[in-house]
Amino acid sequence: MEKIKERLSPLTKLSYGVGDFGFAFADTAIGVLFAIFLTDVVGLRPSLAALAIFIGKSWDYLNDPIVGYLVDRTRTRWGRRRPYLIFGFIPFGLTFAMLWWRPPFEDQIALTAYYAAAFFLYDTILTIVTTPFFALTPELTQDYDERTSLTSYRMAFSLLGGLVAFIVPLMMIGTMRPENTNRVFQMGWVFAIACSLPLLVTFFGTREREEYVHQKQPGLRESLKAAWSNRPFLFAAGIFLFTWTAVDIIQTMLLFFLKYRMGLEAESDIVAGTIFITALVVLPFWVWASQKTDKRKAYVYGMVFFSAVMITLIFLDPSLGFASVIVLAALAGVGVSAVHVLTWAMIPDAVEVDELQNGTRHEGMFYALVSLMKKVAVSIALPIALLILDRSGFVSNAPQQTESAVWAIRILIGPVPSILLLGGILFALFYPLSRESHADTRARIAARREAPAD
Repeated sequence: MEKIKERLSPLTKLSYGVGDFGFAFADTAIGVLFAIFLTDVVGLRPSLAALAIFIGKSWDYLNDPIVGYLVDRTRTRWGRRRPYLIFGFIPFGLTFAMLWWRPPFEDQIALTAYYAAAFFLYDTILTIVTTPFFALTPELTQDYDERTSLTSYRMAFSLLGGLVAFIVPLMMIGTMRPENTNRVFQMGWVFAIACSLPLLVTFFGTREREEYVHQKQPGLRESLKAAWSNRPFLFAAGIFLFTWTAVDIIQTMLLFFLKYRMGLEAESDIVAGTIFITALVVLPFWVWASQKTDKRKAYVYGMVFFSAVMITLIFLDPSLGFASVIVLAALAGVGVSAVHVLTWAMIPDAVEVDELQNGTRHEGMFYALVSLMKKVAVSIALPIALLILDRSGFVSNAPQQTESAVWAIRILIGPVPSILLLGGILFALFYPLSRESHADTRARIAARREAPAD
């Protein structure tokens, strides 16, 4: 008998998707602006900026699995995921604003300590609200293609948040220089509110499935064992890890590249806008491509294209003009769109494999571990990138950088992300789930649920 497709209402998809606007804005703003804020506005040496980011992110090594475990075991009348959104949205906004305040002292060590502590607090709250939010995806729908559709709604808001984060703060701030310190802090407060309020929409606009809310959950050790024994999950996590680490490095280095290589600091909002508008426009194409082939093949095609675009940046010369930058930004937007849709759409399918193997579901732990692996990679990769800048002779706000500093920026924005994207492609080539195998998994789970108890 033909299986009737499970459908979510557009309102549910919108209510869930809008929640990612705030996360995407915060993530993009920090990824694009925070490092150059520390070096060019606060005045930290790149090596100390690297230390602050590393210390702030290192706590994730512990807090992600702990939060994932707690989220899976939470039981309230609102469910086990949504309560974290209603109680976490205010701390999320406050800690985001703290990142953009410059303390009234000049000591480099004291400034480093402040930003390390601020990042520590922000990242803790971020984990508390993002882990349950992401864990809602496989619980809202069990259908293979409907999950891609749900993810596309979320990614549309994610790309919109990224677009706003790239363009509007730079319009408010102007240039990243010490004289604009107050403007940066004002931006932080305005968008602290804009980042946190969407979580209320998700809380009130979604409902958790009863069969999952009351499902018995195993202990921490069993949850970790379930994740590490789930082959599709490990490959999906590897894809996610390599791809998003590449994107984080690109975000961090983009303003450095435009300011110090291309001489286009004033036009950086136009370049960023081109990337994200293109990504939004192309979003339906990647949903269509994953439906016509499958998620794995669509991802491989997208990342081969994205990697080829990024490698060309090392050859981009200021003499080629602004038009060449815009063309490459549009092409990069095609790849960015694929990243947003396809990496996130693969992970929920691994949850069904977990249920088939173990008879239980560990969405919170799975998403926490994916988040943890990405954060560990970024906590190492971004500080290393800043250390390379420091060793290359980079001087913040210098009218002319050394040749070695410019080369460091070119390598970090071009070849390094391209190599990481190729790593994601290698994982995807061996990703074991297809539409057919996922349907078989769902059918076997359904049969087991319907079987009479002994």
